[in-house]
Amino acid sequence: MKFRVAMDSAGELQEAFKGKDEYRIVPLTLMIGDEEIIDDGTIDQKVLIKKIADSPTCAKTACPSPEAYFREYDCGAEHVYGVTISAELSGSFQSAVIARDMYLDKYPDAKIHVFNSRSTSVGETMIVHMITQMEAEGVPFEEIVETIEAWNDEKLTYFTLDNLETLRKNGRLSRLKALAATVLKIKPICIGNHEGIIEQIDQARGSNKALIKMVDHIVEGTANPEKKLLGISHCNCYERAVMVRDAILKRMHVKEVILQETGGLSTVYANDGGIIVVI
Repeated sequence: MKFRVAMDSAGELQEAFKGKDEYRIVPLTLMIGDEEIIDDGTIDQKVLIKKIADSPTCAKTACPSPEAYFREYDCGAEHVYGVTISAELSGSFQSAVIARDMYLDKYPDAKIHVFNSRSTSVGETMIVHMITQMEAEGVPFEEIVETIEAWNDEKLTYFTLDNLETLRKNGRLSRLKALAATVLKIKPICIGNHEGIIEQIDQARGSNKALIKMVDHIVEGTANPEKKLLGISHCNCYERAVMVRDAILKRMHVKEVILQETGGLSTVYANDGGIIVVI
């Protein structure tokens, strides 16, 4: 096998890659109330959304162990890649790096690299997409790593939340503020910066106005869009995701678009109606 990608379940694997030996999902664990769910890609999104809504406490997550990554790395592939959620958000990256070191102890000459996506969801999907394209083109391992890390230094992650209950339950928003925001239909617009740290950059009254403002920030903040890959993921709101895609493409031309539904981990945090854009 020429290459293997082990991506944690904060990212979503594109349909065309599912079931292929080159790709493995390393699952995080979701804890909703007293229930533990292995995020192995088989969770029904609508069922998960209901579980999150019904739980009086915030859903929690646990990162994979180094051993879980090592099992997927140790497959005889010529090139091995780990892809994880932002190291600022989870210990998944650290586990993947420890597993890389274990792998190099066993195979000192191995070609292996772990990408800290400094993002989540479709941000990880895009890295896997780029690895696949360049491997198919015969690009050398070192050039693949250098190219993607350079892209990773420039890309930004934007998102807007329609449902603020997760923020309230995890203590990031008081009950009073959450109630006021819900009554006034205030929707936050946030960005994951180059270091993978989340910041609120704007807000708007109503979901559609928030999406329009987010598109404004994306267009204004993107240089040389014709060279860029655009990624969009959504939590149970395909029509809104298409609206965002079309609004962006109406104002700028991009190289390629990936549109995905959020998986388990991203559904926990984006919640019903959330939209994530990476460019």
